[in-house]
Amino acid sequence: MSATGSLSPAVHGGQLRQIAARFGVAADRLLDFSANINPAGPPQSALAAIQRSLDDPATLESYPDLALSELRQAISDYIGTAPDNIAIANGFAPLLDAAVRSSRIKRCLLPVPSFSEYRRGLENGGVDAIPYALSPDNAFAYEIDPIQQAFLNYSCDAILLANPQNPAGVLCDAARMQQLIEVASCCGVTVLLDEAFIDFCPDDSLTRFAVERANVIVFRSVTKFFAIPGLRVAYAAAESSRITAMNRHIAPWPIASIASVATCAALNERAYAEESRLANDRRRSWLEVRLAQMQITTYPSSANFLLLRFPVDVDVNVLWERMILDEQIVLRSCENFEELMAGHLRIAVRSDMENERLIHGLERVLSSIG
Repeated sequence: MSATGSLSPAVHGGQLRQIAARFGVAADRLLDFSANINPAGPPQSALAAIQRSLDDPATLESYPDLALSELRQAISDYIGTAPDNIAIANGFAPLLDAAVRSSRIKRCLLPVPSFSEYRRGLENGGVDAIPYALSPDNAFAYEIDPIQQAFLNYSCDAILLANPQNPAGVLCDAARMQQLIEVASCCGVTVLLDEAFIDFCPDDSLTRFAVERANVIVFRSVTKFFAIPGLRVAYAAAESSRITAMNRHIAPWPIASIASVATCAALNERAYAEESRLANDRRRSWLEVRLAQMQITTYPSSANFLLLRFPVDVDVNVLWERMILDEQIVLRSCENFEELMAGHLRIAVRSDMENERLIHGLERVLSSIG
């Protein structure tokens, strides 16, 4: 297949089977920079927990714990809240749905560019999503005064934020985010805060703050940081009455027994977590330097990915296809990030060797299409 730019890229990262079929490339030959998964792989304790569960027939013969007591306690120990401040589901989408339905949200301010599932989740819950454009000149950072004015202009009763921001990875520090939440509270606005990547910068998490505030729900994930996306475990933290209301909208047994025991083991891996943060910071910094040398602009990310802005003469759709065909490297298309201007692709931060391969591949492909 020629690199014509005629095919639309996958709407999510990590869709290697779909991409392999479309381009006639074996899936096991593709190097995936489109999904932001910790390159360290799952903690060994999580793998061992899965194996022990499979060795016990009762794991499959018995229903999972309906109350998810062990998992709920492991999460509460990890984030420092009480178990009744936690709701658990098989991914972010059902948690967002439970949040908007239980809170009876009608109009939600949605800062853009943003992850496509945000709008989909809001609209599926009957919410009117109101786009609010963030400035690329300010790296898509959240600015309090303009957002407060938007609350008033659009009569919103909620706002959906991501910290670090998605798709750029820009961090809003905890003090500034608390200030924004205070402003939202004064305006009668509920803050839906997605902290899917906050494990890479945990000091700025507002999880503990959220359980003491009536207008905040924080969403967290274990799958990206602990490299277990196949297990689909996510949770929300909020004031206990909000959690009780959310749980009424979450189907019974949302988490399989195997996923529960693996997640409990992963959350206890403190050394793994600290080593992952240090390695990610070092590798991301190295990538930023090398990309700048190639005249590729990056945004100041605090997550395990970088949003890349290419010179105007680079057709990023052609580049995306040629990286697959010529280098067997899959980048993250940004076509489905709402209101993100053309000329962007995104990359995960992977191992040193894989990052080297990415840089050399980009150099070759950019030279050939330039």
